[in-house]
Amino acid sequence: MAGPGAGTGIVARAVGALPAPVLLLPSFRGRIAGCLAAEAGQRRLFPWLAVAFGAGALVFLTLADGPVLLAAPLGTGLALAGGAVALRARAVAPALLLAASFVFLGFAAAAYRTASVAAPVLARTVIAPLHGFVEALEEREEGARLVVRVLRLGEMPAAERPARVRVSYRRGDALRPGDYIEAKARLLPPPEPARPGGYDFARDAYFRGIGAVGSLLGAAAVKPPPEPAPWPLRLAAGLDDARNALTRRIAESNGDKGGITQAGAVAAALVTGKRGLIDQPTNDTLRAAGIYHVVSISGLHMVLAAGVVFWLVRALLALLPGLALSWPIKKIAAFLAMIAVTGYCAFSGWDLAAERSLVMTLVMLGAILVDRPALSLRNLALAALISLAREPEGLLGPSFQMSFGAVAGLVACARLIEGRLWNPEGGGPVTKALAWGLATVVGTLATTLVAQFATAPFATYHFQTVQPFGVVGNALTLPLVSLVVMPAAVLGMLAHPFALDRPVWWAMGLAVRGMLDISAWIQGFDRATVVLPAFGPGALGLMTVALLLLVLPVSGLRWLGLAPGLLGLALAASPVRPDLYVDREGGGAALRGADGRLVVLGKPPGFVLEQWLKADGDGRSRDDPGLSAQARCDKLGCVGHGPQGISVALVRDKRAFPEDCARATVVVSRLQAPAGCAAKHVLDRPFLAAHGATTLRFTADGVVVETAKRPGETRPWQPVPVAKAPAGPGAPGPAATPGPTAPGGQAPSSPALPQDGEEVELPGDP
Repeated sequence: MAGPGAGTGIVARAVGALPAPVLLLPSFRGRIAGCLAAEAGQRRLFPWLAVAFGAGALVFLTLADGPVLLAAPLGTGLALAGGAVALRARAVAPALLLAASFVFLGFAAAAYRTASVAAPVLARTVIAPLHGFVEALEEREEGARLVVRVLRLGEMPAAERPARVRVSYRRGDALRPGDYIEAKARLLPPPEPARPGGYDFARDAYFRGIGAVGSLLGAAAVKPPPEPAPWPLRLAAGLDDARNALTRRIAESNGDKGGITQAGAVAAALVTGKRGLIDQPTNDTLRAAGIYHVVSISGLHMVLAAGVVFWLVRALLALLPGLALSWPIKKIAAFLAMIAVTGYCAFSGWDLAAERSLVMTLVMLGAILVDRPALSLRNLALAALISLAREPEGLLGPSFQMSFGAVAGLVACARLIEGRLWNPEGGGPVTKALAWGLATVVGTLATTLVAQFATAPFATYHFQTVQPFGVVGNALTLPLVSLVVMPAAVLGMLAHPFALDRPVWWAMGLAVRGMLDISAWIQGFDRATVVLPAFGPGALGLMTVALLLLVLPVSGLRWLGLAPGLLGLALAASPVRPDLYVDREGGGAALRGADGRLVVLGKPPGFVLEQWLKADGDGRSRDDPGLSAQARCDKLGCVGHGPQGISVALVRDKRAFPEDCARATVVVSRLQAPAGCAAKHVLDRPFLAAHGATTLRFTADGVVVETAKRPGETRPWQPVPVAKAPAGPGAPGPAATPGPTAPGGQAPSSPALPQDGEEVELPGDP
């Protein structure tokens, strides 16, 4: 078998053959050759295959427009891989061909995944009788949120009917997962981005099989099903019902007389992943302290749960000397930890973040079974490849980016975090105790700092918020989570079948109360949460490249990451902010006023307005009355004045078109503007239907327009508009669009974005 340095001479000769003039400098040539030799010797090329695979998936998810012939990228990838094998004796060509092969294979994986989950997406607002099975139910502060497997939706044909819908229901306590229900529902297409480049709920819903969102109107009747539910649905519903029961039990174990406290709600979320009982102030408190990731079942929970089981099993087996000497107890403990953590993931609902974290944990535990180091970049790359092959769409979400970014940073800085520098050999008990304490403190702080540094670009890009005191919050609360909360969670799960778990949940709740008290203390700091303007994907891409270059190479090549990192930071620090945000329905807009802050015109949906404010770096609440103070509004519409003398008119009634088209620079309306409208920019119903949410930036050189989608663009998660049939006596079904036009030509007031308890939630922290 070749040694670890095999092939390094070939790599060095290949570098020497490069024609770049700078390589003619002997010292520089020698350094590059030495760095590449070190990379080859340490076998650091494999992690770059995961990067190439992800790059291919990213190209499909962001650029592909229309159906893909799967044989094309798959065949090309396999052909390139074959070429790499054929040229394996060469120095550079095999590596380049293999990287290109993984790019095409990643593209093929994303194309296959997109086609495999294809299901109808609702194209218009519908109010109709809904018949189906409750697949999942989450209790919330008021009512519940249901995922319903649809069997019938009015008279809608199967080709147009969504397979699953997500609805809110104000009387959810009467329902259970697995029930067959009949109810009248108001359903809408999954919302598109609130702004160009913003979070696309419609894409996430598509990959989760959800074709519509909305609410149940009136009471839902539980009826005998017309046909037996499929066994996968029965299994999923049974698990979800058990999760709900345990969530309620944990929450009530920490309350008085069966009541629910927020400590109990957070403790329940830590175990079952059900976060609906946590109220908004508590969520804000956890976010301000930078520890909201704790309540999302993901990497931290999987690692701690696996670690607790691994330690317990290994410690119990070590008590039997004969067994400890004759059996590989470490491998037995790792195997049982793999079973336990898989069961935990299944019980927690197989959420995308939890499933990805399970893959990462199983890979690391599997490394113990084959006598490999558990924490290594090769294992991380293997976990990334498996996760991307299963669910490539996760690459676009903050959870994937932050999870793998944090773990990559922790692996790269493992020596400092493990405290080896602070654990000298020799010394007495006092010296060892001090060294252990110093190593623990330094390790905790280093872990928090590294994780926050590695995840900061992704968190800021997706959420536009920074928690400066997150280091303090994590340093103070993670010991509670690691030493008390998660061991109690494992012990409680073991005691639950014997009905002896309530004291454990109560003790766990005490630790959670301490965690919440620390978070509330940090929330009281000045500027505990800072809202920053949104920066573009270019800055994020540069910072991602910088992180990869700083983490993956083992040689001096890692310093090449400084250039893209500094450039990315410069772009992120000077973002270009739009001067006008327009809702995709035309019901509201936000214009930059004379003081540089946004002025709201009309009534955009609350969720949309919140996203606009955060993207603009504006920390005001969406309920702030000052948002619309500078707008002039009446029954016909609103008028606002922006930079460079720009005037924007939002038209509510068609009678306002003649005057506004003659005077305004920009006309915004959910109605169709008349053909002779003289405004320079008309963003009316036909325009917004084709382009989606739109932003305008007024510069000395003209107006820069950005839209959420392009006309004619065909993405699977974007529904194809369906022409409305004229209503009449012979109209066949109750599947109807919103009511008739209001007097004066005013469009119906209900927007196609969820409201009243149906608001879209941004993806949570990992």
